Amino acid sequence: MKFSENWLRTFVNPPLSTRDLAHALTMAGLEVESVEPVAPAFHKVVVAEVLSVQKHPDADHLQVCKVKTGAAGNDEPLQIVCGAANVRAGIKVPCALSGAQLPGMAIKQTRIRGVESTGMLCSAKELGLEDASSGLLLLSPDAPVGTDFRAYYDLEDNLLTLKLTPNRGDCLGLSGIAREVAAITSQNRQSVEIKPVSAQIAETLAIHVDAATACPLYCGRVVRGISLDVATPQWMVQRLERSGLRAINPVVDVTNYVMLETGQPLHAFDLARIQGGLAGSIHIRFARPGESIELLNGENLVLQPDMLVIADDAKPLALAGIMGGNESGVTSGAVDLFLESAFFSPGVIAGKSFSLGFSSDSAYRFERGVDFGATRAAMERATDLILNICGGRVGPVTELRGSLPARDPIRLGLERVGRVLGVELDEGRVAELLHRLQFGFLNTDAVFYVTPPTYRFDLAIEEDLIEELARMYGYNRIAATMPRAKLDILSAPETRRTRSRLRQILVARDYQEVINYAFVETSWETELAGNRTPIALKNPLSNQLAVMRSSLLGGLISNLQFNLNRKQSRIRLFEIGGCFQKDGQTYSQQEKLAGLCYGDVVEEQWGLPARPVDFYDAKADIEALLWPGELRVAAARHPALHPGKSAEISIDGRIGGFLGELHPRWQQKLGLARSVVLFELNVDVLLARTLPQASEISKYPPIRRDIAVLVPKDVSVQAILDSMRSEKLSIISEIALFDVYQGKGVESDKKSLAFRMLLQDTEKTLTDAQADQVVAKLISVLENRFGARLRS
Repeated sequence: MKFSENWLRTFVNPPLSTRDLAHALTMAGLEVESVEPVAPAFHKVVVAEVLSVQKHPDADHLQVCKVKTGAAGNDEPLQIVCGAANVRAGIKVPCALSGAQLPGMAIKQTRIRGVESTGMLCSAKELGLEDASSGLLLLSPDAPVGTDFRAYYDLEDNLLTLKLTPNRGDCLGLSGIAREVAAITSQNRQSVEIKPVSAQIAETLAIHVDAATACPLYCGRVVRGISLDVATPQWMVQRLERSGLRAINPVVDVTNYVMLETGQPLHAFDLARIQGGLAGSIHIRFARPGESIELLNGENLVLQPDMLVIADDAKPLALAGIMGGNESGVTSGAVDLFLESAFFSPGVIAGKSFSLGFSSDSAYRFERGVDFGATRAAMERATDLILNICGGRVGPVTELRGSLPARDPIRLGLERVGRVLGVELDEGRVAELLHRLQFGFLNTDAVFYVTPPTYRFDLAIEEDLIEELARMYGYNRIAATMPRAKLDILSAPETRRTRSRLRQILVARDYQEVINYAFVETSWETELAGNRTPIALKNPLSNQLAVMRSSLLGGLISNLQFNLNRKQSRIRLFEIGGCFQKDGQTYSQQEKLAGLCYGDVVEEQWGLPARPVDFYDAKADIEALLWPGELRVAAARHPALHPGKSAEISIDGRIGGFLGELHPRWQQKLGLARSVVLFELNVDVLLARTLPQASEISKYPPIRRDIAVLVPKDVSVQAILDSMRSEKLSIISEIALFDVYQGKGVESDKKSLAFRMLLQDTEKTLTDAQADQVVAKLISVLENRFGARLRS
């Protein structure tokens, strides 16, 4: 909200400088985003009248002007050479006298093509009022010659821009801002005196509110016999321009001015363009299928069923609360008007600007809530201004009133105020602050029952009123105190890992954490995750962020490309984040941990030969996450992974995720020179941890036995290990694979597996015979279950 400080001070004029006023507003929750002067500094510029214009004798584009400046009581006209295309006798313009200092230039008496020139006739650009101009700045014919131009044009002014929060729609008008300033500074506010305009004609236009919930209050009146040939008063044009609006014609300027003054948007229709004229009628309804409208901004819009429109008997005239239609707008030649002032429910207007791709001053106000208690008054104010500027005769106001928002009293207890603010306010102080805010209330036994005014839609609960008291009391007056709270040590059960511990382990193993959007490309879901029904976003940030992710792999692969494009050759990344699934109409969220490895196992160095990272390196990292627990790995397929180099990971009998190399199709598509190893695990499985169990440590030496067996190629090592461990032989402390061989000396359909066995008893030293007996039993198990035979 941008506005003129001088305009604000016509309502309330506290004894504060501009800087102090801005600070007071900011400290009361109405942040002043910027303060800027209306015009740069300049001096010795006066209002002047061009008396005569003659062609320059030595230049086709220059004119020699006789100019009356009246400066310092001097009635002798000055001779000034001017090159502006719009210079002519009889106009009044700003004139910089000799010795004047303008933005970026100094004015002095000089000769131009041999003709003496004393001063300069100025454009708005030369005075720093506009960025560009096509000619001299023409002033009103009644501008007093000789008057200091800065005083005449009210340039000793500043523009304040408020960065309002969405709940403060009441401050989208100068009267609302003035009300706040008066409350903050304890000053009296001068309100604009609005008197009902008496009807001069009996003519009315029938109004039908077909959507009473969406439009619970509608006022309309007919204005006849206006003239648009008059100019909008200079004071109004200045206030509009300093609020960021350009002047269009007197009627449109008045509706915009009243909107800025009161916060109530209004709209004027050309009565001649309404179907049937006075014999027709106005309908406030929702759009019908197939209807369209051309808006004032030139956009042709196909209306949706949830769009509220103002229509005549045949067609929509305006998009209610947002923008008028081009066909019914007030343009040159209009003589009869239908003037509208209404209250539209915020929920009906909210979100429409976003869906349409444009906003308007009206929509910005209606979606935040306007003062329905002042809707009729704004109509009277606009009518009065139109009659004073454009003339004409008005009919009576037709008002249709439905069920307006309830203003139910809110309970405010003094005990609660003290507890929330940390400041004890007595009844008298609270009553004073509420009076300053112009809130009506009743006080009973230290409890106030406050009725929110019609312009405050943000007041609904007790805490809202406490916030108002804090604003008026002053945030800077509330002493800072140290918080007092009971501190308890959070429990850290040994059966649960923490997410921070998972991060520590991966960082220690040379991974770097990344954080990606939960919104991803649709192709990532369908091709990488095999998700044919991803959760689509209704309003995606972009086409590349159209669906919710069910896997973290897409983001990691994108991070890989980002790093490779910046000449990084060794990349190890991980991410912990939420993933989302849809099952029919049910949605679920699951937290996952994913990792990516690319390049060499270790940084380039002299101590170790270079070797690319592989499946088993990533498997070791996962084992480190689970230590001292164990994981099981079984061959399995995944749409993102290599068909022969991917596996499913199980942890304590629960499927925990998958591990493998990126599918060659994707590797080729992304132009990757080396293989990428990926894994993704369910965090809830990773967090569970088996509590360690103490056992006796043997003081007797272990015995080691190695065996090598030949088994069919398709037999998995895990199955063999499970079989041997299932025998639960107490003196076996460890069984591990240490060699796999296929080649010369071994049949083509066989493979050789070598296992290490450690045998140890806690009560005695084992003999060779006892050890051999246990090994023989295990060999027998392998022979019977897998057809293995001992390799000689």
